[in-house]
Amino acid sequence: MDIILSNSSDESIYKQIVSQIKTQIMNGTLSPGEALPSMRVLASQLRISLITTKRAYEELEKDGFIENYVGRGCFVKAQNTEFLREEGIRQTEELLAKACENAKRYNLSLEEIKEILEVLYKEN
Repeated sequence: MDIILSNSSDESIYKQIVSQIKTQIMNGTLSPGEALPSMRVLASQLRISLITTKRAYEELEKDGFIENYVGRGCFVKAQNTEFLREEGIRQTEELLAKACENAKRYNLSLEEIKEILEVLYKEN
């Protein structure tokens, strides 16, 4: 499991962990039933507080991405495709909201935004 933290990000460290693990689950890098590193191991690898990893794992469990078994550890939870799609929509809406805020700051019209989005969507 690869997690890259950025000290210059506006996003908190635990949110960066949550986001990256969710992405790895959604794109299949982490498979259902796969064990995650223990909270202590992850904290040690990332050189962060155990409390931060605990908070990230708790949020992932609350959101239905992982399951925690006392004494055994945390594992990727089997996901249904509709759940993954909804999470993808939610993440896309969040990113687009930030893009819209930025566009408004520079007085871009809705037509300009649509044009940019069409070009970017077709490139990828």
